Amino acid sequence: MHLHCFQHVPFEGPAAIETWAAARKATITTTRFYAGEKPADDFDWLVIMGGPMSVHDHFQYPWLRQEKEAISDAVARGKTVIGICLGAQLIAEILGAPVTANNHREIGWFPVKLTAAAKDEPLMAGLPESFQALHWHGETFSIPPLATHLATSEACVNQAFSYKGRVLALQFHLEATVSSTAGLIQNCRHEMQPGPWVQEPGDILEREDLFKEANLFLGRVLDNLAAQLS
Repeated sequence: MHLHCFQHVPFEGPAAIETWAAARKATITTTRFYAGEKPADDFDWLVIMGGPMSVHDHFQYPWLRQEKEAISDAVARGKTVIGICLGAQLIAEILGAPVTANNHREIGWFPVKLTAAAKDEPLMAGLPESFQALHWHGETFSIPPLATHLATSEACVNQAFSYKGRVLALQFHLEATVSSTAGLIQNCRHEMQPGPWVQEPGDILEREDLFKEANLFLGRVLDNLAAQLS
């Protein structure tokens, strides 16, 4: 199995996804858009990472147009596609759903609840009905046509969706580790303005138990994807 990541900034890489891939002897490569690299198209799974930019920032990041074309092509070719945070928003947009400002900036550990539809979604098998997830976003996506709404939170209604059983969009970060999140805080601390859904850096990083649990749930979701496609 060959995973390929679209990475938008140096400090938001695959993190625990890389650990999962290594344990299953899967190869993983990366297109680093911030370094001017061109998107690859030779892969089994496409994993689209997060980033501080918006899906609408074409003027500042011209490569966004090329990336959207590559994501659209991967979906059309029947590839497995996983989007996290910005990656999820990019998937939503190419599937015809708008990406807009969320009512609240959501940064920190907050509960995510699976929808009723998620109980019949094989990709979510093994996840509890409610669990703590790491969030870091100020925008949100609508659910695309023909997609299944999978998860919600109090601060953000649309937290996850699936499409045709092989495309998965997660607004939250199951892949986050203490190290990757420390890098995110270091580079994006200016986004941590006081609000009802914004935690302090120390309160985020000290929850090693939640990082481990999130990575466990990530593994279950990725295993579900692999089993469904085998």
